[in-house]
Amino acid sequence: MTSVLIRGGTVINADNSIQADVLTEGGTIRAVGPDLQAPAGATIVDAGGAFVMPGGIDPHTHMELPFMGTVTKDDFYTGTSAGVSGGTTMIIDFVIPDPKQPLMEAFNNWRGWAEKSAADYSFHVAVTWWDQSVHDDMGKLVRDHGVNSFKHFMAYKNAIMADDEVLVNSFTRALELGALPTVHAENGELVFQMQQRLVAQGITGPEGHPLSRPPAVEAEAAERAIRIAEVLGVPLYIVHVSCEDSVNAIIRARSHGQRVYGEALAGHLTVDESVYLKENWDVAAAHVMSPPFRAKHHQDALWGALAAGHLHTTATDHCAFCGEQKAMGRDNFAKIPNGCAGVEDRMSVLWSAGVNTGRLTPNEFVKVTSTNAAQIFNLYPRKGAVQAGSDADLVVWDPSATKTITTAGSISKVGYNIFEGRQVTGLPVVTLSRGKIVWMNGELRTERGAGRYVNRPPFATMFDAVKRQASLHAPHAVARPMARSV
Repeated sequence: MTSVLIRGGTVINADNSIQADVLTEGGTIRAVGPDLQAPAGATIVDAGGAFVMPGGIDPHTHMELPFMGTVTKDDFYTGTSAGVSGGTTMIIDFVIPDPKQPLMEAFNNWRGWAEKSAADYSFHVAVTWWDQSVHDDMGKLVRDHGVNSFKHFMAYKNAIMADDEVLVNSFTRALELGALPTVHAENGELVFQMQQRLVAQGITGPEGHPLSRPPAVEAEAAERAIRIAEVLGVPLYIVHVSCEDSVNAIIRARSHGQRVYGEALAGHLTVDESVYLKENWDVAAAHVMSPPFRAKHHQDALWGALAAGHLHTTATDHCAFCGEQKAMGRDNFAKIPNGCAGVEDRMSVLWSAGVNTGRLTPNEFVKVTSTNAAQIFNLYPRKGAVQAGSDADLVVWDPSATKTITTAGSISKVGYNIFEGRQVTGLPVVTLSRGKIVWMNGELRTERGAGRYVNRPPFATMFDAVKRQASLHAPHAVARPMARSV
């Protein structure tokens, strides 16, 4: 049985920091404490002067995503390999059924594609349409396949957009099952109309992308989703919050006791809308993602909300469309495939821009890059903690190590990097996935198919209790359940 002893480091958890060794055996953390003895044959990792943290969890990726007749460049192997090189040891990806495609059929497709993963993974499943079969498949996914979150795209009209009827039906079903609804909050009708108007005015380049999706478009959808969740009595998770307006909607809801959780992307925290004005069309198009990058003052709002606990997780929305694929929209920005990479650089970018600037403490960094995601999606303490009994997903982090991020030095296959040229201080020097060293001093040691699918139990007990409470106060009761308060 493989054993690794990480010796001499400072263990950083979300709630404390201690000088301790960490012993792993057979994929599990066996002990955390001073002066641990290494079993015979164990690999010794010297962590003197370094931090030992739980591996990062990226709760928002799109590996091997089929779109517009093409597929993103990073598959589940290359994408998770890129992730572990940056200290991320688990992803939660998205199953996105086509319109009218059965949820179980789509889920089985994604499970097959993901078998090549180099690190652990799980899935959110998108609800893109509604009938009795969707209702039934949601039940199967929760009960039999460890899915406890369902995604709803409020954008992308004439494709995968969920209207209010779908939202109400799916949110209601999620509450019944003990699952968490999540939303991509943008008003799809407004975006569609704005795109047509801008193209008619001759604005066809990437600069039209942020013009068609202003902050108010995101804030309206976020507020609508929050209100629907409030009436139905279900918690809500809002992905890639990008603007101050949406942050304020979340703060208002939480101040009244509603369980609303927000996610921020490393890109939105560090990249601004000036990228869409680059003279080089390819560079500008490479940054087309939704919601778009915003004016710099929105970054301040995101950082403040993250530090204050109004936003809870950090992700990347890793969706690696290459330059050739982006060129599908050369004559119309609305046809540029939406998506940027980032799973490889999230941790180092956030450490540099967060911890090194004083915006986050090291413990808060662990909280927003790992522990909160584990708690919100019911993975904790299996994931998100350095403690005995947890999975041995670990990162030895050198806070003084530096590098300049470049495409040439990237493992991702996308062929460009939205963080190109950014100098970062604070890097993973060793990454363990289930107790195996998969990244060490710049050397990638991943194995194709070594990652495992991770079941995430529903929040059934808590939800049943809340439903009983809500029934006592119907029709206007507002239930606010969640397994843990984050």
